Amino acid sequence: MTLTIKPPTKSLKDYAYHAIQQHLNKTLKWEKPVKKDEDPEALHQMRVGMRRLRTAISRFDLGIDLPQPAGEKKIGKIARCLGNLRDIDVLKETLETHYKPHLPHKEQKVLQTAFDALNKQRKKALSKTQTTLQGETYKSLKQALAVWLNQPTYQPLAYLAIQQVLPDLLLPDVSSLLLHPGWLVGTSIVDTEIKVCTNWPAENIEKELTTQGESIHDLRKQAKRVRYQMELFSELYGESYAAYVAEVKSIQDILGNMQDSVVMGERLADIFKSEIDVYLPTLANLLKKNRYQLWQQWQPLQERYLQAEHRHNFHLTILNPISTAIS
Repeated sequence: MTLTIKPPTKSLKDYAYHAIQQHLNKTLKWEKPVKKDEDPEALHQMRVGMRRLRTAISRFDLGIDLPQPAGEKKIGKIARCLGNLRDIDVLKETLETHYKPHLPHKEQKVLQTAFDALNKQRKKALSKTQTTLQGETYKSLKQALAVWLNQPTYQPLAYLAIQQVLPDLLLPDVSSLLLHPGWLVGTSIVDTEIKVCTNWPAENIEKELTTQGESIHDLRKQAKRVRYQMELFSELYGESYAAYVAEVKSIQDILGNMQDSVVMGERLADIFKSEIDVYLPTLANLLKKNRYQLWQQWQPLQERYLQAEHRHNFHLTILNPISTAIS
């Protein structure tokens, strides 16, 4: 007679422990090269590790007891410091690789002024980052998480089966994403029906990004949070769930690229103390063209997520994790 041994059902605490351990290890892996400023990729990877660590702690907060120095806000402060440095690197690389080769010689020379200013900004941001990573807040964060991983403590909810609580973990943030006012940018509402304004000329898009850019940027941040949270539980869902994760990532990427283009123009305007059309007209036109193309990529996703059926199916997908226990 052969006995079939059923694998143990994973609980909320199992996922919490694994996520915190995984993302802390990733953060620590890249710490030394970031301090030494050896590789821009190291900075990117450490920043991602910190962001995902913050997401994990935020999502599992109701089931874990972490020491006070490991609080979500402290992680966020460190992640923002890394982010400021990374944003300068991305801006410089994008200007150098994607735009400078397409500028006339005169504008390339003007652009060097911007590079000089960005280099000075980067030097200050790097110094602040290095100071932060050598400071007590970061050291106490690492120590607190190491202590917790060695002897984790949990709240009663953490001992429930993950499938039992998973939909309730994910749905609040998914609902916040779907109800975000950023979806309504570039639309009109007539008798409760939402109509996406298609075939807009570039001028209308630029005006909308100027007046509603903050709402679009905030929608992108909410999409990123939802994506990070959903990715924590990908193994507990099927193909439909994976498709929604991919769509949310596309939303995040497109809106992120759009925001980066806007920020690039603003930072250059700040450097030159003038609208960039004055000193860099070719670059200004290229940025507007880029934003126009990204807007065209955004609108099909916007239309899809404003459809009641698509939103309803998103909820249904979250409500139905795989019931079979996963070892």
